[in-house]
Amino acid sequence: MSTHASDPLAALGSLPGVADSVDSVRKAVDRVYGHRVMRRRSNEITSEAALRGARASAALSGADWALEEVRRRTDFGGESEARTVGAALRLGAEAGQLLSIWRQSPLRVLARLHLVAVGDAALAAARGEADDTVGRPRQLGEAVEEPLIEAPLPDPAEVAGRLDGLSELIIAGGTAPALVTAAVVHGELLALRPFTSYNGLIARAAERIVLIGSGLDPKSICPAEVGHAEQGRAAYVAAFEGYLSGTPEGMAAWIAHCGRAVELGVRESTAVCEALQRGAA
Repeated sequence: MSTHASDPLAALGSLPGVADSVDSVRKAVDRVYGHRVMRRRSNEITSEAALRGARASAALSGADWALEEVRRRTDFGGESEARTVGAALRLGAEAGQLLSIWRQSPLRVLARLHLVAVGDAALAAARGEADDTVGRPRQLGEAVEEPLIEAPLPDPAEVAGRLDGLSELIIAGGTAPALVTAAVVHGELLALRPFTSYNGLIARAAERIVLIGSGLDPKSICPAEVGHAEQGRAAYVAAFEGYLSGTPEGMAAWIAHCGRAVELGVRESTAVCEALQRGAA
């Protein structure tokens, strides 16, 4: 695709301020990738980023646990917050395994992410979810549990149509910067809330998949979830309302918010690099 008419995501890249956000993110990511610790211990940075990203994503979904509690805990069954943290951890571990499938069948990946988030049959039963609601878009009359987002729910027919449209854009590819594509995928999944549960966690995991698969963050060391959480739940919701508005200003504000989240994720991993360099972690 070479024109904005045929590549709507590229058109978003020309909105006021978006190019600056894209450039700022690219420079921040390049800096952390150039850190001397990354030459020798990148796998440790990746693992720590996954842990911190999962903790942050769970916090946005109402399970705001201390990092050391997440690191220490092994049992994520039982009460709701523990299940949310467990779902976030599983999604973080799964995201990097789905890159090739994402480029060919995004809807298949989203279904897989919901299956991973819900976990085994016992966890699904604890949530009151029937097996046939897991891994597929919600149907008419099915309730949706999403503690942070209160926007009106699109009906299942609209959800199906918009998911198909999103999938077509991803498969077709285009010239849009990775940040723009990631922000749109994240925002659209939050808007649609296509599953009966864990939609916020899945939207943020999909954002991460785009950032990894695009080559912007191939080692997955820049946890945008950390940045979203650090900016606060109120700022997250306010920026998302800009996405929902569909206005140029609202879309640009949401993309800028997502860009800032990536930069804050970079800052987090840079601090981890510095700690490893000092021998403090």
